[in-house]
Amino acid sequence: MGGIKNAYIANHADVASVTITDDMVSAITMNNDGATPPVPYKFKKYAFRKNTGNYTSTLKVDPSAGSNFVSTDIVLQFSRMETAKRIEIAALSLGELAVIIEDMNGKFWYFGYDEPVTASAGDGQTGTARADGNRYQITLQDNAKVWPYEVDPAVITDTIIDNL
Repeated sequence: MGGIKNAYIANHADVASVTITDDMVSAITMNNDGATPPVPYKFKKYAFRKNTGNYTSTLKVDPSAGSNFVSTDIVLQFSRMETAKRIEIAALSLGELAVIIEDMNGKFWYFGYDEPVTASAGDGQTGTARADGNRYQITLQDNAKVWPYEVDPAVITDTIIDNL
């Protein structure tokens, strides 16, 4: 089944470490805010309507340079234009991010392992007809050495995810 159910987004600098075991993310450790006692930073949850989000990973190969990498575009659509969503989009567009995507099959995928995920495009639309969508859309881009890592579902807990 295609599509994105949820996106979990954190500042890339807030992720202390990501552990890969058997080619899968087996642990994520978050930095803390420096308070006493320390409060760990967390990924923020964004839920999406059906048929409004996707990601596409594309292998880029340059035989003459002997290099290849995987570029992924994550397209997130926020329904209904309003101030709170405009502020969120603005923050995402400026950030260096780590992203976990939950697809409609219940699988989780990690982006930002090799370098931070950054915004590459975005728009806002009012639509024309009454049935048209009124929304913001942002495209986040990840460039990595390999295809996105699947995340062990046991990693997705309230210790790293806010509003789980």
